[in-house]
Amino acid sequence: MPFFLGLDAGGTNTTYVLADETQELARVRSGTIKRMRTDAGTAAVNLDQVLAELTARTGVSMQAIARTCIGTAGNTVPLVTDWLRESVAARVSGELILLGDVEIALDAAFHGGPGVLVLAGTGSNVAGRTHDGRLISAGGWGPALADQGSGHRIGHQALRAAFLAIDEGRSTQLVDAALEHWKLTSLNQLVEYANSQPAPDFSRLTPLVVRVAGAGDEVAAAVLKKEGEDLAWLVRLVIRRMASGTDLPENLPKIAFAGSIMEKVNPVRDALIASVRQEFPGIGTLDGVIDPVAGAVWRARWPKPIN
Repeated sequence: MPFFLGLDAGGTNTTYVLADETQELARVRSGTIKRMRTDAGTAAVNLDQVLAELTARTGVSMQAIARTCIGTAGNTVPLVTDWLRESVAARVSGELILLGDVEIALDAAFHGGPGVLVLAGTGSNVAGRTHDGRLISAGGWGPALADQGSGHRIGHQALRAAFLAIDEGRSTQLVDAALEHWKLTSLNQLVEYANSQPAPDFSRLTPLVVRVAGAGDEVAAAVLKKEGEDLAWLVRLVIRRMASGTDLPENLPKIAFAGSIMEKVNPVRDALIASVRQEFPGIGTLDGVIDPVAGAVWRARWPKPIN
């Protein structure tokens, strides 16, 4: 019986699923193995621990794996892809398929068929697959260049908006919340810490931005709405490009969502949907969020998409 391994290698965590032809045998989560987010030594330790745990749980050797599919952001970055190809090949037998995180999420939602996928977690990306199998994407250029609607950008933009509010003489709870979160005692310490190198993990501020927005903070609420609208702009660009070929907007499948922001931060998701429907009022959405690693397992079983 063949065995398959699917990985969703995110910026914060990596999810691994070991499966046979019909069922999931074991699922384990570790710290990230994405080399843009951690050093090679830490990534290797994380990978080794999980592979050993999968074998311990199931009795399946990593040398019995027929095919592995890994989905990751940064799948065009040599630092990421070279390490994954070398490290996984040294530990796991069989064929290796390396895809973008949005592509495995598309597979989880639509099993090789057409659709639009919005992924927003630590980073963000948008992709669509047309009826003839073409992949069209927008965003995904990393935290310095894109990542609209992501945890990183929400946290970073919230701090920027908070300091602009200070300059404008407007009140906001964001500054006090950030001081408490980072255990700092003064505005000067916050300025120094936010500008330090390497930069702090701004994505960890997202829960407090959501909390103070829910308590009525207009500055925080505006940040969440703006990030949803910025991410929606990428969705609209993808749909336009899909419509310029053989697809028409009214024939597009529903939009699917993945990632912690799309799952937990309703103001961002709501603003995104409202903005997209201003241009494409007939577009529908799938409820909840899909499980991207299920797409990696599906692709490991069926390496060629079904169009």
